[in-house]
Amino acid sequence: MDYSGFESGAIDLQDIAGPFDLQATLESGQSYLWNRADIGMYDSMSVSGGSNWYETVAPPIDGISDTPIVIRVRQREDQLEWEATGDPVEVLTHLLRLDDDLTSIYDSFPDDELVTTAVGAFHGLRLVRDPPFSTLISFICSAQMRVSRIHQMQLSMADAFGTTHTVGGESFAAFPTPSQLAAQSESALRDLSLGYRAPYVQRTAEMVSTGEAHPAIAAERAYEDAREYLTQFVGVGNKVADCVLLFSLDYTEAVPLDTWIQTAIAEHFPACDRDGYMQTSRAIRDRLGGQYAGYAQTYVFYYLRGGGEVSSADTANL
Repeated sequence: MDYSGFESGAIDLQDIAGPFDLQATLESGQSYLWNRADIGMYDSMSVSGGSNWYETVAPPIDGISDTPIVIRVRQREDQLEWEATGDPVEVLTHLLRLDDDLTSIYDSFPDDELVTTAVGAFHGLRLVRDPPFSTLISFICSAQMRVSRIHQMQLSMADAFGTTHTVGGESFAAFPTPSQLAAQSESALRDLSLGYRAPYVQRTAEMVSTGEAHPAIAAERAYEDAREYLTQFVGVGNKVADCVLLFSLDYTEAVPLDTWIQTAIAEHFPACDRDGYMQTSRAIRDRLGGQYAGYAQTYVFYYLRGGGEVSSADTANL
C-alpha cells in the first residue's frame, strides 16, 4: 500500500491522567512490535526519558480503526508528537494505554520498598495494549531468548511475510496476518532463526487463520479461564498466556511468573512461593495489589532485568 506522505500532530500529555514515559513503556520488554527509527531498540536493558522516534504498522482494531495505519511517535517534554497515514490519536490512546489513570493505579500498589523503588526509577511506564495475534506470536518466540532477539524475530517475520506500506518513499513492514504466517513452511520460519519455535508459530497461525481458535476470544472469560484457554495454542504455557493477557487483553491483574519475578518472589516475597504456578500466581497477585498487580509486576520486572540500575537518556523524570 502506498501513501504520498504523513499527516502530523501531537497529543498533549498534560491532558492524560498521570505521568507517561514512552521509552520506558516501549523498551521494557512487554512489546516487540515497535521499532526505534535509529535501530537502537533494546540496545540497553534499562532506559527511560528518551526522545527517539518509534515506528509501527498498527493493524485494524475493533471499534477503533478499520484499516492498517503507519505510525511514528516520539515524546518531547509534555507532547507526544506523531506522524501517521491517518489520525492516530485513538489508536495511540489504545495501544499505549493513555486512557489509564496511572496516578490511581500507583495508589493501588503495595507499600513495598522494591515496588516503590522500581516506580521511582521508571515513573510514567505504562502497560501496552498490543494486538492479540502478534502478541501471542511474540511471546511464543520468547522462550529462553533475550528481548533483543525476540524483537529481531518479529521484525524478520514482518519483513519476510508481512504487507509492506510505502509512505513518501519509505517502507514499513506490517506484522504478518494469521493467514500470511500460516502459509509459511516450517523451514521458512527456521530460516529466520526461530529454531524449535518455528512449528509452534506455524501451527498457532494456522489455528487462528482457520478459525479453530483466536487469542481475542480469551477476553470473554474470567481471568484464570482465559489463561487456560490460551494454553491450547502450541508452545503456550501459563507464563506465555499471562503475558498475552497482560500486554494485550486488559487483564491487568495477570502476573507472568518469569525468571525475574520468580527471583523477586524468592528474595522479596517468599511467602508467595506456593505449590505450583496457579497457587503462586494467586499469592503474588494479592501481594502486588490485586487488580493492577500486573502493572506493579512490569515495573519490578524492568527494574530487576536492568540490574536495579537506571541508564537513562534523560534522567530528569527520575
